[in-house]
Amino acid sequence: MIPFSGNPLDRANDRRNDAAFLAAKWRDPESLVLPMWRLQPFLLGPESAAAPLQAGLLKPGVADALAAPDAACIFLGLEGERAWFALDISAAPDPATVGPLAGLGHFRDMRSAASLLPPGEVAILGHAKALIDWHQRHGFCPRCGAATVLVAGGHRRDCPGCKAEHFPRTDPVVIMLATEGDSCLLGRGKHFPSRMFSALAGFVEPGETIEEAVVREIFEETRVKTGAVAYFTTQPWPFPSSLMIGCFAKAKGREIHLDDNELAEAIWLDRATARALLAGERVRDFFLPPPIAIAHHLIRHWVEEDAS
Repeated sequence: MIPFSGNPLDRANDRRNDAAFLAAKWRDPESLVLPMWRLQPFLLGPESAAAPLQAGLLKPGVADALAAPDAACIFLGLEGERAWFALDISAAPDPATVGPLAGLGHFRDMRSAASLLPPGEVAILGHAKALIDWHQRHGFCPRCGAATVLVAGGHRRDCPGCKAEHFPRTDPVVIMLATEGDSCLLGRGKHFPSRMFSALAGFVEPGETIEEAVVREIFEETRVKTGAVAYFTTQPWPFPSSLMIGCFAKAKGREIHLDDNELAEAIWLDRATARALLAGERVRDFFLPPPIAIAHHLIRHWVEEDAS
């Protein structure tokens, strides 16, 4: 399963506008709350604990004591009749060491947490992080500048001034593996660790199809021209809130002219070397993205396709 996908909750969209229902579920001792501190989920156990870990889930009464009065509270959905919420407790000074959570676990950045938790919990946490991040950055109406109000269980903000309704956005991003013969095209972004290479990626622009974005991004970054584009799969990516659209593209040549505003390096990697790297072998000090990233699954699918 692609990380951050496969959310097991019923999002219960039809109940989000039912204020009485949400209030009753918040008072229900069977409900569960995911505390998020500065966009980091709470994990049970010490930081040194080995995977798999568990997300720290609270009862609403305990969660109430940790959050500011105006903290974002998100209705994530239902597990049967049990409600799940996410609560922003960023106002708490150090909740892992002071208060009801002290000694029970630790807060961890989402990227590393995603590699330690069960897939279903990772998907739920991704949903929670994306929404809390959106609320933190959209407290004011872009139309009139008035302060907005959280409604619909955290899935909308309303402006009391101009009456505009604002919904969380998801930004589409193409991430693609260009191939030619027995090699694939990989790049190293300027912010990447040294010798880490990944599939190329970029945002879909207004008025552009997925296929057009794939062709454009590869050409802009490397001047490699591509033809046929094939869809692979997608991945919700809560950094802050994107949908990664994985594709393959057939390259028409291998000559690279790097756009150094986009990439630090770009290389053609042969299938045998990619296979060895995925198997954990050390080859020329290269390394590829970890399984949390859809790029890893693009490369693995391409390698395994040859073996089938």
